[in-house]
Amino acid sequence: MSQIDIPNQFDVLVVGAGAAGLYTALCLPESLQVGLITKETVTLSASDWAQGGIAAAVSPEDSPQLHIEDTLKAGAGLCDVAAVKFLAEQAPTCIQSLVNLGVAFDRHGNTLALTLEAAHSRHRVLHAADTTGREVTTTLTAQVLRRQNIQVIQQALALSLWIEPETGRCQGISLFYQGQVKWIKAGAIILATGGGGQVFAQTTNPAVSTGDGVAIAWRAGAILRDLEFVQFHPTALTKPGRFLISEAVRGEGAHLVDNEGKRFAFDYHPAGELAPRDVVSRAIFSHLQHTADDLATANVWLDMRPIPADKIRQRFPNIINVCQHWGIDVFNQPIPVAPAAHYWMGGIFTDLQNRTNIPGLYALGETASTGVHGANRLASNSLLECIVFGAQMANLELDAFMQDDVKKSDLQSSPLSCILSTSDWQHQQLQMEALREKLPRLVWQSAGICREKSSLENAIKTIEFWQQDFANLPLSKFLQSLLPTESANFNLPNIDQQLRLWAETRNLLDVAYLIIKSAAFRTESRGGHYRLDYPLSNPDWQVHTIIQNHCWWKSH
Repeated sequence: MSQIDIPNQFDVLVVGAGAAGLYTALCLPESLQVGLITKETVTLSASDWAQGGIAAAVSPEDSPQLHIEDTLKAGAGLCDVAAVKFLAEQAPTCIQSLVNLGVAFDRHGNTLALTLEAAHSRHRVLHAADTTGREVTTTLTAQVLRRQNIQVIQQALALSLWIEPETGRCQGISLFYQGQVKWIKAGAIILATGGGGQVFAQTTNPAVSTGDGVAIAWRAGAILRDLEFVQFHPTALTKPGRFLISEAVRGEGAHLVDNEGKRFAFDYHPAGELAPRDVVSRAIFSHLQHTADDLATANVWLDMRPIPADKIRQRFPNIINVCQHWGIDVFNQPIPVAPAAHYWMGGIFTDLQNRTNIPGLYALGETASTGVHGANRLASNSLLECIVFGAQMANLELDAFMQDDVKKSDLQSSPLSCILSTSDWQHQQLQMEALREKLPRLVWQSAGICREKSSLENAIKTIEFWQQDFANLPLSKFLQSLLPTESANFNLPNIDQQLRLWAETRNLLDVAYLIIKSAAFRTESRGGHYRLDYPLSNPDWQVHTIIQNHCWWKSH
């Protein structure tokens, strides 16, 4: 990457360049100077991997009311009704705006093609073959790069929020960029950093999904909600990368079978493989518990042969290609699949304008808890949420506080230097790599598809111990002692990879702690949270889990 000087100040900083971040940047008033921060390049996000599609009531047989009912039903009593109503009613307009921007959804003649997915009562999922997310993000990226008021800052890592001590408002962010820690001021900070799937050993999320926004916001005092609710996608290809085999494949007629060729899902739910995702994931998990030696590597089979071959070619070209890469011919043999962590329903607590409890801080997409998903997200509502809530940022009004320009003198002129010996650095790196290896396994075992008290409590103790070890690393001590406006540089080789390893490990430790503590707190089963020791839903728990700092409580 060439050296690019970035300003000390923007009107708005958007952190994350998936569907939520890109669309938000496009919707912000063009009179504002916007910085779009991404820790990779602008084409790597979980949105890019979303295959199934985007849900909206656009057909004559459908209505926003039916979309609302399906979403509420999937959410297992925890959806915020006003947020769901807002999502479903805004959906058709938002789809039109994507079409106007150039998103090429599949069509039958002149009408948009719609497919059925699990738990939807109507055909309402728009798609672009089986790479809808990529089509949406590619189109949005092209539009963002054309905008004069948006500066894309690639391969930059957000480290912490800059909170003004007297007012408690968020006034900027510290950023690791091109070998230095810098502080950048902004009138609004928008976190759109996606989910945290990398905290689990098995996940369909890309490597960038390390829960950064949630962890950064939590450390600054933001209120979080419902972090125990994680959706496990039932059918991830059991090959490296855990490629997701879209729900739409089962919607089109594929069967789930075991080693004997039996369609076992009907033993667990009358809808069989079209039951809600959490039910299908548990059915596979339970079935494998009875039949498999090692749960971490075991699989069942997804048989696409009941779908006509022409339909497979038209709808699932990407799935055909990926399976072919692994030597699987979907026309003649079943695909090995198992559940994997897929989507995080919880996040930073926000209102319909994406505001958090910290003035000046906003959150969007999977990073946020808007209330639309409740305890279990309805398929294809996630891309929709990014677009509907992103559109709200067109109404952003910045407070007068931004009128003071940041002068160079406000930002410390000579950076502090972090000087570590090579052996110090190598020792730290080994410790961090060991944590990155052990942590996802611990979280998968204790807070994966099925959870119970003793393993959750043991995991909390272990993670607290690891957090302490991490805080004692020389690099942690140096970075955590930096005051706002104190910049820093480093005398280390490969500093970009090293700092990223440090920041992501820190965020994953915090996210693991938050998810496991929340899972121990909720003593019932509901939606994406299943407790072996409390297998039933409890009406007393039809409330949200609220977290701030180290306090957990129930919503009223």
